[in-house]
Amino acid sequence: MPRSRPRAAPPEAPPPAAAPPEPGFAPLVTERLVLRPLRPEDAPELHRLVNDWEVAKNLARVPFPYPRELADEWIASTRARLAAGEGYDLAIVGRDDRGGEVLVGCVGLRLDPAAPRVAELGYWVGRRYWGHGVAAEAAGRLLRWGLAHLDIDHVEADALLDNARSAAVLRRIGFREAGERVMEFLSRGGPMPVRRFVARREDLPVAESAAPQPAATRDEKAPPPVAATAGKPIVLVAAVALIDADGRVLLARRPEGKPLAGLWEFPGGKVHPGETPEAALIRELKEELGIDVAESCLAPFAFASHGYERFHLLMPLYLCRRWNGAVVAREGQALAWVRPQRLGDYAMPPADRPLVALLRDFL
Repeated sequence: MPRSRPRAAPPEAPPPAAAPPEPGFAPLVTERLVLRPLRPEDAPELHRLVNDWEVAKNLARVPFPYPRELADEWIASTRARLAAGEGYDLAIVGRDDRGGEVLVGCVGLRLDPAAPRVAELGYWVGRRYWGHGVAAEAAGRLLRWGLAHLDIDHVEADALLDNARSAAVLRRIGFREAGERVMEFLSRGGPMPVRRFVARREDLPVAESAAPQPAATRDEKAPPPVAATAGKPIVLVAAVALIDADGRVLLARRPEGKPLAGLWEFPGGKVHPGETPEAALIRELKEELGIDVAESCLAPFAFASHGYERFHLLMPLYLCRRWNGAVVAREGQALAWVRPQRLGDYAMPPADRPLVALLRDFL
């Protein structure tokens, strides 16, 4: 079983004495597993699984032996952090032969107030469930969810130098090695050398989530090439800055399961063969946002030219202040009306980013 030094492991410090509120978090589903908030009734099984030297020795924040009461305290602390949006420590749950729930381990993402654009991933799995791909399935699912839904730039993780199986899991789900450091391990009673790993949106392998996926967004597949240079096709995408009566600009967030999920972009889409950029925008805005736009209301403003790994993107940006209908997210994407001076606060794909300063200065 792959093992890493998890942030999801029970900590040494007790949580606040007050009972935390019930967290409102929709469970994440994979092919075989459910990732859900921990419950007080999980404590006995959690203690039995983690109070195992073969598990605990790879966990920086777990003492060994592991006191039974610490399981209750840690579960209460995870629920408080989840309710506050400060951490996402979840139970990894499978099913037995009769369809009942079986606690397999834990997986978590922690946010550090000192580094608000970074999250840390960790996991552990009970020894009896090793060798079944549970760690990669659970950790990969939470990694993709975090990058798609949290305002972070990247995720970090650590694995002991002698834990090659954990390092292999992290590489498999999209992490890249980023050096070494020394960390204190409660279980081992002192400092231990670890490999540090980092995962960014562009590092994630193409993987299908078990959750229903919305329709394709503009960069999911390269549009048909209009030319080629240096072996790379040039592809054409049209985008628009919708501006409301208050001078705010609409941004759409790329949904989970798509390349660069979690980044914010100007609405738009691929220009099909024989289609003008204006016609492509009219079509995309109707499909994605449910609004009708006349070609005369699309004013050419600027363009972006950016080289991706497999193609070179050419993207004209239009301005639009008039449309018919109410803006609605028809493909499950998050939407935000943003003041021009705040556009730079939103993480965006490389092609969109250079347009922000031009648009902000113009508006």
